[in-house]
Amino acid sequence: MSDDHDHHHDHDDEELIERLLKSDGFKKTRRDMHQTLIAPGKKPVGNLSVSRRVFVHKALLAGTVTAAATAGWLPRINTFDMAFAQEGAKMETFRFAWISDTHLYPKEVNTRFVDKAVRAVKEVQAMDPPADFLIFGGDLAQLGDPVELKLGAEILKEISAKKYFIPGEHDWYLDMGKLWNQMFGETPWTFDHKGVRFIGLDTISRAVDFWTVRGMTDEERMGAMATLDGGLGGAWAGVGVEQLDFMSKTLADWPKDKPVVIFSHNPLYEYYPPWNFWVRDWQMVHEVLKPYTNVTNIHGHCHQVLYNEIGGMRSVGMLATSWPWPYAPEGVPELTTPMVRVDPGDHFDGVGWGKMTFDPEKVEVGHEYMMWRKDIFADATVDSGTGDNPTQITWPRPEGR
Repeated sequence: MSDDHDHHHDHDDEELIERLLKSDGFKKTRRDMHQTLIAPGKKPVGNLSVSRRVFVHKALLAGTVTAAATAGWLPRINTFDMAFAQEGAKMETFRFAWISDTHLYPKEVNTRFVDKAVRAVKEVQAMDPPADFLIFGGDLAQLGDPVELKLGAEILKEISAKKYFIPGEHDWYLDMGKLWNQMFGETPWTFDHKGVRFIGLDTISRAVDFWTVRGMTDEERMGAMATLDGGLGGAWAGVGVEQLDFMSKTLADWPKDKPVVIFSHNPLYEYYPPWNFWVRDWQMVHEVLKPYTNVTNIHGHCHQVLYNEIGGMRSVGMLATSWPWPYAPEGVPELTTPMVRVDPGDHFDGVGWGKMTFDPEKVEVGHEYMMWRKDIFADATVDSGTGDNPTQITWPRPEGR
């Protein structure tokens, strides 16, 4: 098949996606789902506050604090405080860490991403008190290569805490997840920990088969799925009927006001479909979650600071260790304070990992962006990369979306 023929198909697929997003039927479906899902005035439990403080990693900076401070290397932390109290039960304070989107190449190809993944792992391992567990949020590898996956496993092995994994599309589409499942286990999964129910979802394995009719090799399929816009894969991100049923059964015996934390690679709401910054069946996800008032979705994939609320669920977008993506040209959720535009000359800038601390004494959970820079948040839109286009505005939460 000629390159011209492939390019023609790519262009057709992109036009099809664009027509879908602009079609009257799609717009009507969007309006209808919001009327169904977004009850007037409904939002997550009203216990959110934002604070900032400077964090110096004692173990990593031992003996070099002065030099690091002089260089401006003091990560700024954003803390979201949310309530998780249980009547009549004593809860323990605990914390867990999140690392994702390392996008590792073999060492002979690229050591920068390896260096950043190693740095995040060292910081997680040095947490004091230690993390109860680590969540790896997908895209460990760049092209699903066994060398990349095994390199990632070797790096993460340094973390002594229990580890849970959810896959990313970059881990999956070389062999359709066979090696990933062998190494890290299948998804979905669930567990309870100190009064919180945790659920891990696979949002990446349900792309519609575009590769067979094109006669693509495994490597060509992986290369197509590794592109941001999904020009061939289309709207590949989804939860699927089986996992919707899994979530429903998993939460059936869980009190409606008790905390639920759901981990996913893609956001569980419609942020920006052309980049698969969503799951295509997100409205059905929210139908399952609608009765629950204390749901937090923690997701990767977007490589940027994000915050959103729909119904009783808040969503927190986490950092990558590999590189930061720009914000979508359509804008960001109104409740998001965008991150500062990064320095292209510093490959450690604009990336990092995340930490969550559950504190029953304060009836809070703190979310901290562990970004390797002095400032996280932009004070002006022009500094964040969200103000370049005069037609681009932040979209309101979410009834006006």
